Amino acid sequence: MFIAMNRFRVAKGSEAAFEQVWLSRDSHLDKVPGFVEFHLLKGPEAEDHTLYASHTIWASKTAFEDWTKSEAFRMAHKGAGDNKPLYLGPPQFEGFEVRQTVGGKK
Repeated sequence: MFIAMNRFRVAKGSEAAFEQVWLSRDSHLDKVPGFVEFHLLKGPEAEDHTLYASHTIWASKTAFEDWTKSEAFRMAHKGAGDNKPLYLGPPQFEGFEVRQTVGGKK
Protein backbone atom coordinates (compact mmCIF):
# COMPACT_ATOMS: atom_id res chain seq x y z
CA MET A 1 0.00 0.00 0.00
CA PHE A 2 1.16 3.56 -0.77
CA ILE A 3 -0.07 6.87 0.63
CA ALA A 4 0.37 10.02 -1.43
CA MET A 5 -0.11 13.39 0.25
CA ASN A 6 0.10 16.97 -0.92
CA ARG A 7 0.20 19.76 1.66
CA PHE A 8 -1.33 23.09 0.70
CA ARG A 9 -0.85 26.38 2.54
CA VAL A 10 -4.14 28.12 1.73
CA ALA A 11 -4.20 31.90 2.11
CA LYS A 12 -6.38 33.17 4.95
CA GLY A 13 -9.85 33.97 3.66
CA SER A 14 -9.51 31.54 0.72
CA GLU A 15 -10.48 28.36 2.58
CA ALA A 16 -14.06 28.16 1.25
CA ALA A 17 -12.93 28.73 -2.34
CA PHE A 18 -10.19 26.10 -1.96
CA GLU A 19 -12.62 23.53 -0.58
CA GLN A 20 -15.10 24.29 -3.37
CA VAL A 21 -12.43 23.59 -6.00
CA TRP A 22 -11.91 20.13 -4.52
CA LEU A 23 -15.57 19.37 -3.87
CA SER A 24 -16.67 20.34 -7.38
CA ARG A 25 -13.93 18.73 -9.47
CA ASP A 26 -14.06 15.33 -11.11
CA SER A 27 -10.97 13.56 -9.85
CA HIS A 28 -11.42 10.57 -12.21
CA LEU A 29 -9.90 8.45 -9.42
CA ASP A 30 -12.76 5.96 -9.42
CA LYS A 31 -11.65 4.83 -12.89
CA VAL A 32 -7.99 4.29 -11.99
CA PRO A 33 -6.57 0.81 -11.27
CA GLY A 34 -5.06 0.59 -7.80
CA PHE A 35 -6.92 3.58 -6.33
CA VAL A 36 -8.26 2.80 -2.85
CA GLU A 37 -9.39 5.97 -1.07
CA PHE A 38 -9.13 9.79 -1.01
CA HIS A 39 -9.46 12.30 1.83
CA LEU A 40 -9.22 16.09 1.85
CA LEU A 41 -7.91 17.14 5.26
CA LYS A 42 -8.13 20.54 6.95
CA GLY A 43 -5.40 21.19 9.47
CA PRO A 44 -4.26 23.93 11.80
CA GLU A 45 -4.47 27.64 11.11
CA ALA A 46 -1.41 29.88 11.11
CA GLU A 47 -1.28 33.66 10.98
CA ASP A 48 -1.33 33.85 7.17
CA HIS A 49 -2.70 30.45 6.06
CA THR A 50 -4.64 27.30 6.85
CA LEU A 51 -2.96 23.96 6.23
CA TYR A 52 -4.76 21.41 4.05
CA ALA A 53 -3.64 18.03 2.78
CA SER A 54 -4.87 15.70 0.08
CA HIS A 55 -4.45 12.11 1.27
CA THR A 56 -4.78 9.33 -1.27
CA ILE A 57 -4.36 5.62 -0.63
CA TRP A 58 -3.14 3.37 -3.44
CA ALA A 59 -2.72 -0.40 -3.70
CA SER A 60 0.97 0.15 -4.50
CA LYS A 61 3.54 2.81 -5.33
CA THR A 62 3.49 1.54 -8.91
CA ALA A 63 -0.29 2.14 -9.13
CA PHE A 64 0.24 5.73 -7.94
CA GLU A 65 3.09 6.32 -10.40
CA ASP A 66 1.03 4.87 -13.25
CA TRP A 67 -1.80 7.27 -12.37
CA THR A 68 0.55 10.27 -12.53
CA LYS A 69 1.33 9.32 -16.15
CA SER A 70 -2.31 8.73 -17.14
CA GLU A 71 -4.93 10.68 -19.04
CA ALA A 72 -7.07 10.57 -15.86
CA PHE A 73 -4.31 12.48 -14.01
CA ARG A 74 -4.13 15.12 -16.76
CA MET A 75 -7.91 15.53 -16.75
CA ALA A 76 -8.09 15.78 -12.95
CA HIS A 77 -5.42 18.51 -12.88
CA LYS A 78 -6.63 20.46 -15.91
CA GLY A 79 -6.84 24.13 -14.95
CA ALA A 80 -5.09 23.62 -11.60
CA GLY A 81 -2.90 26.66 -12.29
CA ASP A 82 -6.00 28.86 -12.27
CA ASN A 83 -6.16 28.41 -8.48
CA LYS A 84 -2.64 29.62 -7.65
CA PRO A 85 -3.95 32.79 -5.93
CA LEU A 86 -5.49 30.55 -3.25
CA TYR A 87 -2.11 29.14 -2.17
CA LEU A 88 1.02 30.42 -0.47
CA GLY A 89 3.59 28.63 -2.61
CA PRO A 90 3.30 25.30 -4.42
CA PRO A 91 1.93 22.17 -2.77
CA GLN A 92 4.44 19.96 -0.98
CA PHE A 93 4.30 16.28 -1.99
CA GLU A 94 5.01 13.46 0.44
CA GLY A 95 4.82 9.77 -0.46
CA PHE A 96 4.84 6.88 1.99
CA GLU A 97 5.03 3.11 1.62
CA VAL A 98 2.89 1.52 4.32
CA ARG A 99 4.80 -0.72 6.70
CA GLN A 100 2.05 -1.49 9.21
CA THR A 101 -1.76 -1.32 9.22
CA VAL A 102 -3.88 -1.82 12.32
CA GLY A 103 -7.62 -2.05 11.73
CA GLY A 104 -10.34 -1.14 14.16
CA LYS A 105 -13.45 -3.16 14.97
CA LYS A 106 -16.28 -2.80 12.50
